[in-house]
Amino acid sequence: MADHGIEGYNNSGVSTQLVGDYQFVDHEKPWRYQEGDLTVTRGSAWSGPGCHDGCGVLLYTDKDGKLVKCEGDPENPYNGGRLCVRCLDVPEVVYHKDRLLYPMKRDPKDRGKDKWERISWEEAVDLVVDKFMDIKEKYGAEAVVFGQGTGRDIAAYITRLCWSFGSPNYVLFLSGCACYLPRVAGFAATAGSFWVADCSQEFADRYDNPQYQVPETMFVWGNYPLRANSDGFYGHWVIDLMKRGMELVVIDPKVTWMSTHSKLHLAIRPGTDAALALGFLNIIINEDLYDHDFVDRWTYGFDELAERVQEYTPERIAEVTWIPEEKIRAAAHILAESKPCTMQWGVAVDMTKEALPASQAIAACFQITGNVDVPGGIIAPPEILNYAGGWGRELCPEETWKKRIGLDKYPLLNFGFQIAQPDELRHAMATGKPYKIHATWLQQNNVLSCMGADPTEQYIGLMNCDFNVSVDLFMTPTIMATSDLVLPAATFTERDGIRVGDGCQRGEVINKVCQVGECKSDMEINLMVGKRFNPEAWPWDNVDDMFSAMLTAQTPFTFKELREKHPVYLPFSYRRYETGLLRGDGQPGFNTPTGRIELWSTFYNNAGMDPLPYFEEPVPGPGSTPELLDEYPLVLTTGARPWSLFHSEHRQVQRMRDLKKECNVYLNAETAEKYGLVDGDWVWVENIYGRCKSKVEVTNLYQDPRVIACDHAWWHPEGDPEKLYDSHDLNVNNLLPGIPGKSGFGSNYKTTLVKLYKVTPEDDTNGPFQRDNYVGQALTDRVAEAVAATKNK
Repeated sequence: MADHGIEGYNNSGVSTQLVGDYQFVDHEKPWRYQEGDLTVTRGSAWSGPGCHDGCGVLLYTDKDGKLVKCEGDPENPYNGGRLCVRCLDVPEVVYHKDRLLYPMKRDPKDRGKDKWERISWEEAVDLVVDKFMDIKEKYGAEAVVFGQGTGRDIAAYITRLCWSFGSPNYVLFLSGCACYLPRVAGFAATAGSFWVADCSQEFADRYDNPQYQVPETMFVWGNYPLRANSDGFYGHWVIDLMKRGMELVVIDPKVTWMSTHSKLHLAIRPGTDAALALGFLNIIINEDLYDHDFVDRWTYGFDELAERVQEYTPERIAEVTWIPEEKIRAAAHILAESKPCTMQWGVAVDMTKEALPASQAIAACFQITGNVDVPGGIIAPPEILNYAGGWGRELCPEETWKKRIGLDKYPLLNFGFQIAQPDELRHAMATGKPYKIHATWLQQNNVLSCMGADPTEQYIGLMNCDFNVSVDLFMTPTIMATSDLVLPAATFTERDGIRVGDGCQRGEVINKVCQVGECKSDMEINLMVGKRFNPEAWPWDNVDDMFSAMLTAQTPFTFKELREKHPVYLPFSYRRYETGLLRGDGQPGFNTPTGRIELWSTFYNNAGMDPLPYFEEPVPGPGSTPELLDEYPLVLTTGARPWSLFHSEHRQVQRMRDLKKECNVYLNAETAEKYGLVDGDWVWVENIYGRCKSKVEVTNLYQDPRVIACDHAWWHPEGDPEKLYDSHDLNVNNLLPGIPGKSGFGSNYKTTLVKLYKVTPEDDTNGPFQRDNYVGQALTDRVAEAVAATKNK
C-alpha cells in the first residue's frame, strides 16, 4: 500500500476553510500544477476501473499528455494518500493493448464470433437510435432494458437514459438486487435512511474533530474492509481506529488479519446471519441489556420484537450458526455494553435469500442499544445529491411505468424502489412473458461472467433480443457472446465527473488528464444518445454543463467551482433526531411514518410482508435439505474479494493477474485429505444446479472442514474469444439458481451445498451455456421451458 509515510492516519496537517455551510480543504497548490517536467492533477478515482471508494488521487502526466503515474493524495481526508494496487497500476489499464478504442458492430447472426467491424461514433449513435426507436414504435419503450454493472457513479446517467427513452426497465441483473440494496432497504424500512459506521468521515479534520468519539467496539459483519467496501467507506479507517483503541468483533467464516487481531471472532455458517442477530437480540432483551430510555422514547414495536426473539434462544442459534454458545453470549454482551458501538457490514448480509429480515435484525441490535446517531455509533450520512434511486424518474410516463417487470409479483417495488426485479426480468427475457424484450443497453456490465445467477437463462434471454448494445473498457464474455454493438468507455483518468451521492459524505471531482483512442466517458455517451432519444430531457451542450446543473440545484457550486474546492464537506452534527434534522417536516424523530425507529415495520406491513425480522434456512442447506448431504456434504460460499481484482475486471492486466493468477476453491486441509486433493489440482465443484472448474488451494483460513469457498467472476481474457474466454467452465454462478427472497430482494449467492471431484483429462467441458445433465429440480418451469426450447432450435 502507498501511504506517503502515514502511520495511523491523522489529519492534523490539513487546514480547512468554509464556503457557506460547506467545509473544504485549504490546499497549498491548485487542482492542477507543475512538478518538474510532469503535470500533476488532483482528482478522484471512480468508475472504470476500480472499486466503490473513489479515493483521492494525484495523476502525473508528461509533456505529451501521457499518464505516467498515479499516487494517493495526502491532502485528501478520505484516504490520506493511501492507495491500493488497483489505482497504483491504472496506467497499465489505460494503455493496455486490449482496450476497446473504437465503436464496433457485427451482424447479429455472428454473435459469439470474433467478427467486429470498426465504425464511427456518428454511425454508432445513429444505429442505436434507429434500432431502439423502431422497437419503441412497434412494441413500446418497455421492450428495451437498460442494465448496468456494479454501482460507482454511472447509475444516475443510465437511469436518466432509460427513463427519458420511456422504458421502466432499469436493472442490475443481480438476482434479488443482492448487493447493497437489501441493506439500504432494511435500514430505510426501520429508521428512514441508510446508516453507516461513524469513522469521523463526516469531518474534513477527521479524527481531530472535537465532536468525534472513537468507538469502543466495531462489529465487522460479513465484510473484509481492507479489500472491499460499499460506497463511501475506506477500509483502513478500521485500522486507524484500532490504533486509537477501538476493539473488533469479527463475524466471518474465514480467518482474516482482522479476525486474528479481534477481541472475538465468530466463524459463522454462511447464510445464517439473521439467526445470529436474532440470538443477540434474545440475549440483550432477556438480560435487560438494552437502552431503556432510547427504546421508550424513540422506537416503535419493541414489545412485538421482544416476543418474536424468544424462539431464537442461544442454544438454538449455536446449533444453526455453528458458533459456540459461549461466544454468542460474549458477543451480545460486548455489543450491548460498548459505548459507543458501531458496525461495518458487507454483501454477505445481502447475498442470502431472506436478506431484508437479516438486515432488519442486525440493525435492531444497534438500535435498541442506543448506538444510533451518536459519535462513534452508526449514522445516516448526508449527501450533497441523493441519486441512489436514479435521476429523472419523472421522465417515464406513468402508463409505461406500470409495466415495470416484477411489480405484480413483488409489491415492495411500489414503495420507492425504482428498479425492475432482476429475476422476473431474466425470466421475461428468456420466455417472452409477460411481454417480449427486444433490445438491451448494457453499460459496464459483464452479466454472464459476474453478477448473473443462472447464466444460461441470462444468455438465452440476451440471445432472444433483436439488438444488444454494450459499453465497456475491454471485450468481455458477455459482449463476445451476445452484443451487436460495442462502445468504448473511458477510464476515470480520461474523463471528468462528480462524486456527490450514493452514501458519499463529500463532494469531489474526477478530472480528465489523458485520452486513449476514441474512448468516451459513460456520461458523455449517455448525453449523446439521450439528446437523440429525448432532447428536452438532455438540454445540456456538454457534460460540464450537465454536472453544473446537477450541482447548482442543491449547492452553491458549479462544476468548475467544485473542482477548485474539492473535496467539500456538508455540515454535520449528532443526535439529529432530537432537533428535526432527519425529517423533511423538521419535526423531531426519524424519517418513518411513526417518527420512530420501527422495530415493527409499518413499511413492510403495508407491502404485505412480515413486519418483524426472522430467519429462514437457506435452500439448499444443512437445515433445509438434509437429504442432500450424503451427495452434497459441503457448504459453499462465494465471492470473497482478492487484493488486485474488482469483480470481473483486471484479469488481462499483467500486474493484477500476477497477484491473483487463477480462480480457486479454498479447502481446509482435513477436507482436502478426505477428497485426496492437493494444491494445484483442478476440480469440479458441483451441485443440483450445475458445476464449475476451480483450482484447489489448501488453507486453514476456513477452519470448519464443512465450509469451502470459491472465487467469483472468473474468465480468461487470454483464452479463445469464440469459446467465450472459458467463462462458462469457470463460472461459479452455474451453481446458483437465482431465486430471490419473498420481497424480491436477496438471493443465495453465498450459501449452497456442493460436492467436489477431480477434473480428468478425459473430461469434456460443459461448453458455452449448455446445461446437459446438470439441470436441477429446483429450476422454475419457465427456466426449464426456455432451456428446452433453445435445445430444440
